[in-house]
Amino acid sequence: MPKKDPETEPENEEAFSPSDEPPAEIPGRLPLLPIRDVVVFPYMILPLFVGREMSIRAIDGALSENRMVLLAAQKDLSVENPEPKDIYPVGTVGMIMRMLKLPDGRIKILVQGLAKARITEFVQTDPYYQVAVEKIVESKIPEMTLQVEALIRNVKEQLEKVASLGKVILPDIMVVVENIEDPGRLADLVASNMGLKVEGAQEVLEILDPAARLGKVNEVLSKEIEVLAMQQKIQADARGEIDKTQREYFLREQLKAIQKELGETDERSEEINDLRQKIEAAKMPEKVQKEAEKQIGRLSKMHPDSAESGIIRTYVEWLVEMPWSKSTKDNLDLKQAKKVLDEDHYDLEKVKERILEYLGVRKLKEKMKGPILCFVGPPGVGKTSLGKSIARALGREFVRVSFGGMRDEAEIRGHRRTYVGAMPGRIVQGIKTAGTNNPVFMMDEVDKIGMDFRGDPAAALLEVLDPEQNNQFSDHYLGVPFDLSNVMFITTANLLDPVPSPLRDRMEVIHLSGYTEEEKLGIARNYLVPRQLSEHGVTDKHVTFADPAVLVLIGQYTREAGVRNLEREIANICRKVARKVAEGKTEPHEITPANIHRYLGPPKFLKEDEREAHEVGVVTGLAWTETGGDTLTVEVTTMRGKGGLTLTGHLGDVMKESAQAALSYVRSRAARLGIKEEIFEKTDLHIHVPAGAIPKDGPSAGITMATGIASVFTGRPVSRNIAMTGEVTLRGRVLPIGGLKEKSLAARRAGFKTVLIPRRNEKDLEDIPKNVKKDLHFVLVDAGKTASHAKPARESDGRGAKRPRVEKRPPPSRRRTERTAVVPG
Repeated sequence: MPKKDPETEPENEEAFSPSDEPPAEIPGRLPLLPIRDVVVFPYMILPLFVGREMSIRAIDGALSENRMVLLAAQKDLSVENPEPKDIYPVGTVGMIMRMLKLPDGRIKILVQGLAKARITEFVQTDPYYQVAVEKIVESKIPEMTLQVEALIRNVKEQLEKVASLGKVILPDIMVVVENIEDPGRLADLVASNMGLKVEGAQEVLEILDPAARLGKVNEVLSKEIEVLAMQQKIQADARGEIDKTQREYFLREQLKAIQKELGETDERSEEINDLRQKIEAAKMPEKVQKEAEKQIGRLSKMHPDSAESGIIRTYVEWLVEMPWSKSTKDNLDLKQAKKVLDEDHYDLEKVKERILEYLGVRKLKEKMKGPILCFVGPPGVGKTSLGKSIARALGREFVRVSFGGMRDEAEIRGHRRTYVGAMPGRIVQGIKTAGTNNPVFMMDEVDKIGMDFRGDPAAALLEVLDPEQNNQFSDHYLGVPFDLSNVMFITTANLLDPVPSPLRDRMEVIHLSGYTEEEKLGIARNYLVPRQLSEHGVTDKHVTFADPAVLVLIGQYTREAGVRNLEREIANICRKVARKVAEGKTEPHEITPANIHRYLGPPKFLKEDEREAHEVGVVTGLAWTETGGDTLTVEVTTMRGKGGLTLTGHLGDVMKESAQAALSYVRSRAARLGIKEEIFEKTDLHIHVPAGAIPKDGPSAGITMATGIASVFTGRPVSRNIAMTGEVTLRGRVLPIGGLKEKSLAARRAGFKTVLIPRRNEKDLEDIPKNVKKDLHFVLVDAGKTASHAKPARESDGRGAKRPRVEKRPPPSRRRTERTAVVPG
C-alpha cells in the first residue's frame, strides 16, 4: 500500500550509486505503480511504502531494467485492486533511488519524480500493470512578461505568509523557492509541499501551461491564507478566554488567601454555607436531601457568573423553601368549627355536615388522607368563600388557584429545568405559598380547563386528585416526589358536563343549588348588608334596609341563583348614601319598596303577567339554566293546512325532537282523547316558545308541549295555576328530569300552586326546602295514573284533562340535566 513515509531511513537499506545516472530518454513502456494518497510531481523526492503484491512485482520489474516506474494516483482511495479505469491517466515518471525490504513483507522505496507522462495504453495487466507512456513536454515561456513575473513574486510572498501563519514548510524548501524563476517548476514545488488533497493536486498536475498552473497554485495559496487566518483568530480568541479565566482564578484564590488571613469569608462561601444550613433545617426526605446536596456540590465548583450557576441556585432555593415537614395542627373542636361555618355561611347544611364528619373522623384517626371535594353550582352561590370558611374552621392555610382557560399541562406539572425560564407547576407554587404541607387547596373553575397541542391539564390533575397516587406527586421542575396526601383539595365548577369522567370519578361531588328568596333575604340581612356598610364607611345609623325592600331587590332587580348581583345592588345603594353623608347630609335613609327606585332606577325584571283565565293551547313548563330555574311558556295554535308542524322560538335539536314525539303521541291517542283522526291531515300545527332571541334546548319540555297539543285539538283549556316538567316518549311515558329544586323555586317565584313532575323524581323532593314544599302542590305522574304528594291547593289545578302516559326510567345524573336558557335578555 503506497504511503508517505514519515520515518528516517534505516541503515541497512539498499542504495543505488549516484553514478547510476538515469537514461536521457524515457522508455515507451514502464511498470505502473498506483499510489493512493499522494500525487508525485517532477523533481519531487519522497519515500513510499509498497505492500500490494502487484505493486511489489512492478518494483521488481523496474529494478531489473532501468529503475524507472510510472507513478499515477488512484481516483478512489478505498479500492484495493484498482482497474485501469480507477487510475488517473496523467502521472509522473519516477526513478527508484533506494529500496528496503521490511520484515512484514512490504517494501520501502525512495523515488524522485523525473517528468510528466500520459498513459496511452495498458500493455500488460498481469502479474503487474505495464503501460505505454507518452512523455508530456511543457511549452517554454519565450520571455518573462510583467504578468508572469508579478505572479511569481506573489506566489513566493504568499508562501512566506502561509509559513508565518503556522503552516509547516521546511526552511530548505523556502530557500529553494527563493532561487527558482521558472514558473512551471515553482508551481510544482509549491503544490507538492502544500499538502493538497489528491483531487486538487491532480488538477494542478494536469495543467500543462506553466503560467496557468502557477495561477492555479496562487489561488490555492490565497484560500489557504484565509483558512489559516481564521484558524489563528479562533485559537487567539480561545486562548484569550482561557487566559482571562486563569487570571480570574488566580486572583480569586489570592483573595481567598487574603480573606483567610484577615479572618473574613467571601460572599460565595457564605451563600453555599447558608444553603447547606437551610437544607438541614428543611428536614427533607432522604432522597430529596441527597439531590439538594448533590446540586450544592455542583454549585460550589461553578463560576458564580455562569448561566447554569443561576439555574442551580434557583432550583436549590425552591427545594429548601418547600414545606417538606411543616404542617398546621387541625382544630378538632367540632362545636367551634360548626360555629365558624355558621358565622360565614347561611344554610348549606349538607356541606357543613360533610366537613364536620371529616373532623370527627380526623379526631378519632390521626393519620388519614385528605378528602377531595367538588362543589358544583351556579355562579354566586358561595363555592369559593365556602372553601375559605373550611380553612378557617380547620385552622389551616388557604390556597386558591383558578384553572379557567388553562391549556398547558406544564401549568400543573411544571416545566423541565432544561427549558429557559422553567418554573414549577401551579400545585407546587401554591404549596410553597401556603408554607405548610396540609393547606386547604381550592381549584376554581375546573370545568373550564382547555386542551391544545401543549397537553391536557385535566389529565395531569388525575394524579394530583388521586389519594392513591398523590403521596408521590412528582413535579417536572423539582424532579423529586412531594407528598400531597395531607392536602385537602376542593374543586369548584358551574357544570359537571365538561369535566372528564376519570377526573369526576376521583372527586366527591356536592351540589350547591340556588337560594330561595327567604334564604337570600337571610344572607342579605346577616352578611351582605353589614359587609357593604363596613366597606363603604357608613353605619346602620345612616341607612337601613327593610325586609320587603330586600325582597324587591331580589325579585325585581336581580335574577340569579346566587347572591353576587344582589350584593352589587346593595353596594350601589350604599355608595349613593355614602356620597350624601360625605356632602354633610346626615339624615338617616330607610330603604323601602316605595323609594328603592330612587336609588336603583326602575325594576330590571318584571314578573310575567298572570293569565287571567285558563286558556286553550297555552301551557307553562319549567326549565333549568346555569343561573337557576325559570318558567317556560309554550303556546300551541292550529290553522287550516296539510298536517305540517312549525316550531319557532330559537329551539335546539333536542327540543324540536321532543315536539315531534309529543305530536306523535297525541295522534296515537286521538281516539282516547276524543280527537278525529282526519283533523291532523287538514290542520297545520304551530308551536311557539316566547323570548325568541334566547336559545332553548333540552328534553324536559316534552310533557308541556304534549299537553298543549292535546289541549288545542280537544279544545280543553289548561289550568293557569299548573306548571309541569318531564320528558315524554312515544308511548306516553314521562321520564325523570334533573334540576328539580331550581325548577320548583322558579314555579314558586312565578306564583304557581301546582307542579307536575315524574314519579321517579319523588326522591328529589327531599332537597326541596320545607317552605317551598309548603307553598307548592307536587303531583307525581306515573304510567296511567297520578298521585298527589302534598295537600291540594285551594284553586283547581285542571287535572280533569287527560295527561300523557308515563314510563319509569333510572333517574338521570346532574350531567344529563337539560340546559334551557330562558333568562330574559
